[in-house]
Amino acid sequence: MKVIVILGAHAVGKMTVGQALSQITGFKLLHNHMTIEFVNQFFDVFHSAEGRRLNSLFKHEILKAVAQSDYDGFIYTCMVAFDDPKSYEGLNRVLEMFASHGAEIFVVELVADFDVRIERNKTPNRILNKPSKANIEQSEKVFRQIESAHRMISNREDIHFNNYIRIDNTSLSPEQVANMIRERFHI
Repeated sequence: MKVIVILGAHAVGKMTVGQALSQITGFKLLHNHMTIEFVNQFFDVFHSAEGRRLNSLFKHEILKAVAQSDYDGFIYTCMVAFDDPKSYEGLNRVLEMFASHGAEIFVVELVADFDVRIERNKTPNRILNKPSKANIEQSEKVFRQIESAHRMISNREDIHFNNYIRIDNTSLSPEQVANMIRERFHI
């Protein structure tokens, strides 16, 4: 199995690039808000311990089942705060789970200009797939809080992945980025 992990900061384009990559590869996509939005129907993932627990549980069980499956490929998106050891350890646990089942892992880090990401935070596709982001004012407030509190872009010391690429997608379409990933990793 080929597993493509797309990581990056808030509104950098992880989901839309994942959707475009899924279209051209046929690989299933689990973007970081799929479980959040489901659990949010019952418990607030962002403000309750039960919501966080259930989100983590569902995500883990889905990833475990996929790692044990006979899929040819899979796409997973997530945010990582590189200054938070727990966040980085969470990513490594996911990668180790797939690696322990023989998957070939490819890590894509997306980066984009802050102002471009602020605008992307308001796009219809984002709101459609992430209803918790529909309150643009609140979403932007959280965006800015995360940006000021954490380092969301890796540095050389953070990267321990064999198959890694960083793409600045400030001026690129999701389809262009998806094709760059496909070509770089021969997917």
